[in-house]
Amino acid sequence: MPRPADPAAQAFLAARRSVPARLLVEPGPDAAQRRWLIEHALRVPDHGALAPWRLLSLDGASRLRFGERLAARALARDPHLAEDKREKERLRYTYAPWVLVVVAHIDEQHPKIPAQEQLLSAGCVAYNLLLGAQALGFGAQWLTGWAAYDAEVAALLGLSTQERVIGFVHIGSAGSVTAERSRPAAAAKVSAWTD
Repeated sequence: MPRPADPAAQAFLAARRSVPARLLVEPGPDAAQRRWLIEHALRVPDHGALAPWRLLSLDGASRLRFGERLAARALARDPHLAEDKREKERLRYTYAPWVLVVVAHIDEQHPKIPAQEQLLSAGCVAYNLLLGAQALGFGAQWLTGWAAYDAEVAALLGLSTQERVIGFVHIGSAGSVTAERSRPAAAAKVSAWTD
């Protein structure tokens, strides 16, 4: 027998949206809210209970230090990088009070659990961080960008060869209201399978 509908949960999901990282400001989650958020973000589908993910926390001065290292890496990748783009890289992680790096640990040779399922489980952690931040009254945005795919950035973060960045989840208070963006019509995205 199905459980009764939960209108509050339905409204919560209907209101789900990302807040651009540059619009996230103090205050961010306090220590208790951070613990709650992480505990609940890890409640994801996880075939084989591998827990193929971990989180790295950037807050306080570490956000700018990380940005400065990325700006230097961006310049090494492109020696002609304009000053304004270097400054953008330097400040990218300083707007939101808290940034979590979601890292997937993929066992490509696992005898039972395909790598894709491990990767998707880590993606669910990132998405749960968005939902959890919203449930706590904060805004959040999941970003990747070139840094998520750069081997030297992975080394800077201390990732092993089996790990990769799934994304950088920026969390803070919404500095302004973000307008709803257009969404695809459900009917346009669902079709019946026929043989």
